Amino acid sequence: MAWRSKGQSKDSESREFTGFMDKGVRIEGTLEASGVFRIDAQMKGNLLSSHSLILGEGARIEGQIEGNHVVIAGKFDGVIFAKGRVEIQAKGVVTGEIHTPCLMIEPGGIFDGRCHMLAASESTKPLTIPIRASQQA
Repeated sequence: MAWRSKGQSKDSESREFTGFMDKGVRIEGTLEASGVFRIDAQMKGNLLSSHSLILGEGARIEGQIEGNHVVIAGKFDGVIFAKGRVEIQAKGVVTGEIHTPCLMIEPGGIFDGRCHMLAASESTKPLTIPIRASQQA
């Protein structure tokens, strides 16, 4: 069974949730989801999904995420492996490492760690982009 957000048509599958964990839930271990999954709970362990993972404002996650599209509005500490996009929203805080072909950080979002930008072809070779710091005299 899938849940739809308000105002969504039945033929649209982009926002169907296959699962949801709300505040007050604490879990330790591995969680595998086949569709869009939202978590606002506390978790220590691995989150695995071939689709989208949404960490709501109440989420406090420590561990590893493997997914396609990862949206973070809560707090995450660990390693993220994403085949698609990683979004850190305005209230999101990420500490650790991100491996993704696309990283978006909204104003107010915090990222403290290392980011490895991969080629969109899901290659394991990192895409190296030289960055030069300017010095003011």
